[in-house]
Amino acid sequence: MECERTAGSCPQADAAGDGAFDVFARACPSRATLEHVTGKWGSLTLTALHESGCRFNELRRRVDGVSEKMLSQTLHALERDGLVHREAQPVNPPRVDYRLTPLGHAVAERLLSLIGLVEERMPEVLSAREAYDGRRAGNTEAPAGRGGR
Repeated sequence: MECERTAGSCPQADAAGDGAFDVFARACPSRATLEHVTGKWGSLTLTALHESGCRFNELRRRVDGVSEKMLSQTLHALERDGLVHREAQPVNPPRVDYRLTPLGHAVAERLLSLIGLVEERMPEVLSAREAYDGRRAGNTEAPAGRGGR
């Protein structure tokens, strides 16, 4: 079964992987997973866990700026998607460790490549921003509508 782009729905593929998913279809579950992986906190969390697992507060310190609530929600979503494994230790006080699953490692590897590319090309990005801001500052017309035209 294929996800139909025009139908706006996406049936789930069978467990053997015979079905195709289409992230462009509104109801396809791959879209939610893509959002979890590529969102700011998801991508940072996955790549922070890439080298080794860690506890919640260690992870929160590593992912600078994330709130406790947002990190918790992100970890739950990534765990549900099969990217993160949560292991609660039966000790007092409670200890919870997080680590990537094999699927999580595969996704994190690709994210790390993307992060490396972005960091490497930041001089070009900053130059483009400066040029864009200069053009916008010189344009006193009303802001453009959709599409920037």
